[in-house]
Amino acid sequence: MLQTPRRARQVAALSLVFGAVLLAGAATGAWGDPGDPPGRASADHAPAAAGLPADPSGRALSEQQAEHLLAAGGDRWGAYYTAQEYAEFSQGLDGRYPGVGLSVGRGEDGVTEVSQVVPAGPAARAGIAPGDRLLRIGPDQADRLPVTEVVARLRGQGDERRAGSEVTLAVRRGDGEVRELRLERVLLDSRQVTAEHLDHGVLRITVRAFTSGVADQVRAALRAPHTGAVLDLRGNSGGLVDEAVGTAGSFLDGGPVGSYQERGGTRELAAPPGGDARTPLVVLVDGGTMSAAELLAGALQDRSRAVVVGSRTFGKGTVQQPSRLADGAVLEMTVGRYHTPAGRSLDGTGLAPDVPATAGEDADALALRVLAGLGTRS
Repeated sequence: MLQTPRRARQVAALSLVFGAVLLAGAATGAWGDPGDPPGRASADHAPAAAGLPADPSGRALSEQQAEHLLAAGGDRWGAYYTAQEYAEFSQGLDGRYPGVGLSVGRGEDGVTEVSQVVPAGPAARAGIAPGDRLLRIGPDQADRLPVTEVVARLRGQGDERRAGSEVTLAVRRGDGEVRELRLERVLLDSRQVTAEHLDHGVLRITVRAFTSGVADQVRAALRAPHTGAVLDLRGNSGGLVDEAVGTAGSFLDGGPVGSYQERGGTRELAAPPGGDARTPLVVLVDGGTMSAAELLAGALQDRSRAVVVGSRTFGKGTVQQPSRLADGAVLEMTVGRYHTPAGRSLDGTGLAPDVPATAGEDADALALRVLAGLGTRS
């Protein structure tokens, strides 16, 4: 399907919001509602003093005018939203959203692969499992679509963005069997953190998106006895920067997490003190790891707190500033980049893992081998 420039930018932005893992259509990479308190910003947007800043000109733009403005500036991540579109864009930070319970990633070989499946969700009930290859979504080959478009289509677009709507998929199992499936979207819980014990007392914490409350959920999960930890950020497309920084605080005893530009200045991001800076830690990443998740992984890597395992991340490191127009629409424009504590910009390049996982290699098993090499805390 050919996309207009506006549609392409919206798909990219909305996928960072709704498609992080498609598990709940959970919003990531978005501002909160206009009444959100100061500092509630995402890894993709600079914070406003309170809610969204108004366009100082007080003007209203047509879609065509907004498109021209963005195209003239070459803004890849800028986007124009009607008031209703932006309300849907932002509400996902706290709610429940329709989806099929499926997370996908794009490997270095260009293959679109299932990375996570929600237990008891539509995809799980249909027998889809991690490692399956997504061949088609609707009539189109998944590998020929940007991963952001795949994400948006799985969640639903327009009238499809509701429980009860359907999406057709072609999936190839590990044994080579190709199945045509029709899945019905349902409302899924947006809880983004799960924890489980692996071998030898290792605790794996999976964070699917940095929505409200995630840092507290990670902190609570870490209270379980463990000798080592795996922080799984595969398929995590980012979210609220404060939640990512708070999550960093569970593994760092204070100190820098990164920085980003804000109104011509620089805002430094620092982890709260008191985190566990000793227990061996591996961070799992892949091509679906974006934005705030990349910032977190980069901070733990720069500060030698964790070994990053997996494949190169997506490379979304820019900051968008949204402005409310006179008619209630919202125009977002890129204003700067994020940097890791070592000053690295990951935009366009992504984060390279310390230990790459080869094609077809079990990343979970690799993470356990790396932890074994680091030693475990007794």
